Amino acid sequence: MNETRIIEALTVWFAAHARDLPWRQTRDPYAVWVSEVMLQQTQVKTVLTYWRRWMRVLPDIASLAAVDAGKLHKLWEGLGYYTRVRNLQQAARLIVARHDGRFPKDFEAVLDLPGIGRYTAGAVCSIAFDQPHPILDGNVIRVLTRLFGIPGNVRERETNRRLWQLAEDLVKRTCRRQPKGSPSLFNQSLMELGALVCTPRQPRCGDCPVSDWCSARQHSHINDLPNLGPRPGTLQRRFAAFLVRDGRRFLVRHRPAGGVNAHLWEFPNLELASQDDAPREAAQRLFGFGPETIELLGVLKHSITCNRITLEVFALSGCPRLSASGVGEWLTAHQMARLPFTAAHKKIRLRFAPAGARRLKA
Repeated sequence: MNETRIIEALTVWFAAHARDLPWRQTRDPYAVWVSEVMLQQTQVKTVLTYWRRWMRVLPDIASLAAVDAGKLHKLWEGLGYYTRVRNLQQAARLIVARHDGRFPKDFEAVLDLPGIGRYTAGAVCSIAFDQPHPILDGNVIRVLTRLFGIPGNVRERETNRRLWQLAEDLVKRTCRRQPKGSPSLFNQSLMELGALVCTPRQPRCGDCPVSDWCSARQHSHINDLPNLGPRPGTLQRRFAAFLVRDGRRFLVRHRPAGGVNAHLWEFPNLELASQDDAPREAAQRLFGFGPETIELLGVLKHSITCNRITLEVFALSGCPRLSASGVGEWLTAHQMARLPFTAAHKKIRLRFAPAGARRLKA
């Protein structure tokens, strides 16, 4: 296979068809880094709004290092996987302490920052600094396995190692072209081809600039690659959340540091042990006493990785002791809107809190 012609075809195609994304208008490594972290597990159309707002509020590493936790999490609210944003700030603080606030150019120094693995380090160093470091995300894996006909399970060590080596060989070959090619443009062309043309389902092979060399197309294996191995099973889980009102205020709680969804806010809730677990008894366990009345407001469906969550939302009344129970804080709808909530509980706040305010007795 002629790797040089593949590189040339991809970079020419990218120059003509690349999406006009705001983080592509800069070589600022901070801006590229933020975009790459946001794009993990999140679609581009969602990231666009978040990235623009982030860059307005936190335009540089120093501002990210100094921002308070509440504002940091509010900016990230809705993107999920909040460990990402906490690692961003930890890394920014290390950059301020170790590198005078300048994003390091050395690949190993970048790789040493919290939350940055081989892919992110390679993406930032290649895109921002035009260094010949490989990248390997889902889009690139799909392109390489189809183009080079790699049948192995991409989650297994040997296949993964082979893909990294292939990506490295290709990006380094760009530097040997005459005139010298750009690792930044080549790596971005691989990602863009996977996002726009070599898609998981119904790839647009007729629009692909490297289809003439594609092993999967030649051997009719497009739908078989990449080999992702067996799908992990899903776990069904059931939760009850309780909307409790005292005048214009609602009872909410702040999740502690160190756990899942740390630093975020939520309504009082707990997991129900089985389908037979009753919400009234659950409220008794949570608050230490049961409500006089309990009313189902609605049911939300929510997914986190392999967890399929059913969240039943109840309005409670007849709980005067909750005002002094110490199980949370009492906040108005306006106060809650300024705080970062977990994704599911933000849905509760937007959908049910105003209705609860009308339906529950003061």
